[in-house]
Amino acid sequence: MAQKLFSEAKLGNLTLQNHVVMAPMTRNRATANHLPTDIMATYYAQRASVGLIITEGVGPSPNGEGYARMPSIYSTAQVEAWKKVTEAVHAKGGKIFAQLMHTGRIGHPIHLAENAEVIAPSAVAAAGEIYTDESGMLAHPTPRALTTDEVKLTIQEFVTASKNSIEAGFDGVELHGANGYLIEQFISPDTNQRTDEYGGGIENRSRFLLEIAEAAGQAIGFDKVGVRLSPYNVFNDIKPYADVDQTYEFIAQKLNELGVVYIHLVNHSSMGGPVIPDSVVNAIRDAYKGALILSGGYDAQRAEDDLTNGPGDLIAFGRPLIANPDFVERLQIGAELNELDYSTFYTTGEKGYTDYPVLVEVNG
Repeated sequence: MAQKLFSEAKLGNLTLQNHVVMAPMTRNRATANHLPTDIMATYYAQRASVGLIITEGVGPSPNGEGYARMPSIYSTAQVEAWKKVTEAVHAKGGKIFAQLMHTGRIGHPIHLAENAEVIAPSAVAAAGEIYTDESGMLAHPTPRALTTDEVKLTIQEFVTASKNSIEAGFDGVELHGANGYLIEQFISPDTNQRTDEYGGGIENRSRFLLEIAEAAGQAIGFDKVGVRLSPYNVFNDIKPYADVDQTYEFIAQKLNELGVVYIHLVNHSSMGGPVIPDSVVNAIRDAYKGALILSGGYDAQRAEDDLTNGPGDLIAFGRPLIANPDFVERLQIGAELNELDYSTFYTTGEKGYTDYPVLVEVNG
């Protein structure tokens, strides 16, 4: 029986109700102009019994809003709208971090404001298509490569978004350096073909992430900054590369020196992606002494094993939390889980979002 999973956990200066983390998951319930909505406050509050909620990806700037109806946090109106979410979660005793996600080349001009554009480290288009509300599936456009000065301005956008997140009541931020979005586009040598200090070898390709982490930590406190990483990721057309192991060991060492509060390691193998070798996970664990969040197809027993005997300090669960607002309670007593409605993952409104039943409703 899982014991540690359901016991209190420490994360920096926070005390979490348990070792369960709600992984960030895109749900597209914001308005067309990227404002958080009231049903988002309901959705996150329903799931506040987890130790830590990490929100869906939140745009740090107009250039970073590549998806339809993704929320952002660069304007005063957005900050005010997020306050409803954080207040609702805190009222239930939960803790919540905002995941700052700049989409970079994974976007489309249809979703961007008039003064915004699809940008990236280099002018390399992603293969495949992206969904748009207006025109259905469209090919990924070729992004415009940022100048060196613009890279530095983009770093500052993340810093401002971090400060805005704290103003909005979040307990911290997660920098999304995974899944093929802008930060990983800098880390990957296929998407980063730059010749300035942000391109080339491992140190230069890691610089964008590390400068964001350092500046954000200085602005809001390193105990409020986490980083999500996905070694061996192939999502969003990230190509495998030879020095991936050394790249992430270097990043882990540098994040350890900075003192960020956690690294959130994504393993996509449960969804058909490549397996992250144990050697890579262990190298990151050896290099980084803060909290390590593991995610990727966990059940209660495997979570308990990796908390007790393995490298994990916290365990993140994803899709089961979409369909089970009382996921922790169900896990704890071994109750059956609600079935997922995949057709409503990215739609609008309450259906498949805030209307999944809890055990009390199921059992009368």
